[in-house]
Amino acid sequence: MPYWAGDRPADIAPWPDEDEEPYPLPFHPLDLGEDALRALCGFVQEGRPEPDDIDAYGIDLHGFRVREPHGPDPAEEEAKLKRITETMGPPRFYALGPDGSLIERDGL
Repeated sequence: MPYWAGDRPADIAPWPDEDEEPYPLPFHPLDLGEDALRALCGFVQEGRPEPDDIDAYGIDLHGFRVREPHGPDPAEEEAKLKRITETMGPPRFYALGPDGSLIERDGL
């Protein structure tokens, strides 16, 4: 409610041209998002953490790999991918030319 009531105004630089519309919201959406993240999850991604905030980097997350239960063996698939990769040449790099065509470059 404080955001929509204008109690947390957006810190937006003045518009350079008077013909342009003013900032359409009474708050900045990212500020609202950070406060919502703190309220719902107990931490923020940007800004200063508060003493009661959770250390998000101290939380271990479990990862899972989803695969087809009756599909090929993952070790076989990895070996197949390695064989294919070994037959490939070195990577090639391209840049856009002035006319929009691709021009091969050496390295990065």
